[in-house]
Amino acid sequence: MKRRTPLTVITGPLGSGKTTLLRHILDSFPKKIAILMNEFGEIGIDTKIIQGKNVQIADLGGGCVCCSLLGEFEAAVNEIIDSVDPDNIVVETTGVAEPDALVFDIQESLTKVRLDGVVTVIDADAMVKYPSVGHTSRIQIEAADTILLNKVDLVSESELKAIEDKLHSLNEVASILHTQRCQVDPDLLFGIGRERVQPPPHHVHQLEFDSFGYTSDATFNRQCFEVFADSLGTDVYRAKGFIRFAEGIYLFNFVAGRWDLEPFEQEATELVFIGKQVRARKEEILNRLKPCEQ
Repeated sequence: MKRRTPLTVITGPLGSGKTTLLRHILDSFPKKIAILMNEFGEIGIDTKIIQGKNVQIADLGGGCVCCSLLGEFEAAVNEIIDSVDPDNIVVETTGVAEPDALVFDIQESLTKVRLDGVVTVIDADAMVKYPSVGHTSRIQIEAADTILLNKVDLVSESELKAIEDKLHSLNEVASILHTQRCQVDPDLLFGIGRERVQPPPHHVHQLEFDSFGYTSDATFNRQCFEVFADSLGTDVYRAKGFIRFAEGIYLFNFVAGRWDLEPFEQEATELVFIGKQVRARKEEILNRLKPCEQ
C-alpha cells in the first residue's frame, strides 16, 4: 500500500511571516516539497516570491481555501501527488483563513495524505500593537500544533512573556518557538504526527478585510515612495508587492505600520493593499502614490 503523503498547514494572520517561513523552508529543508498557496488579493504576490525554487506550485487564486475553495483544494492536492509525488506537501493559507474547516476536510476527505501538523505564525510586534485577538486569529491559534512567535526582536522581554501567556490561554498544547524572520530548524516543523481530530466547524466565515491591487510600468521616486509608505499606517493593515525604482525592483512588505524593502528580480510594479474597508479608500490612497511616478 502506497504511503500517505504528509501534509503541513501553515497559517497565521496577515503579515505574520508565512511566506518568509516558506522561503526559509525551501532554502534549508532537503526533501522534495510541493507547495499550495492561497492568497488574499487580486494579484498573486506570494506565488511570485516563491517561484523559481524548483517546486511545484498550484496557485488557488482569490477567495479562501478554508471555505470557498475546498473542492478545488482537494483536486489540487491529488494532482500534485499524481504528477510530482513529493515527500511533503505544505499548504500556506491566506492570512484571513480560518483553518479549522481546512483541517477537517484534510482529515475526512483526502485519502492520499495525512495531516502532519498545523504551524501558526504569530507576529509578536503586531500582538503588542493590536492586543485584542480577533475571531480569525483565535481560530488560527487554537488549531496550531506549533506556534512560531515571530519578530521577537521587536518586543521587550515583559511583552514577550505577556504574549506567551495569552497564546497559552488559547492553546494549551501547542509548542511555542521564538523566531526572527522565521529562522527555525525545519525538523521542528515536520514529523509532528498530529493525533488530534478536528471536529466539523459550525461557523460561517465572514472576511474581516478586503483588498485592492495596483500595477504600473512607471519608475518610482524612492524618497517619495518611502514617505508614502510611512503614511499608510492609518489606512491599511497589510501591503505587499514589487516596486520599481531607478536602481531596480524591490519587494515591499508593510505590516501594522512597519515596512521594509528588499532587492528582488521582478518585471514591473505590482502592489496589493489589505485592510478593513480599504476598497472605500482606494482612490485616496492611490492619489498619494501616483505622484511618486517619475
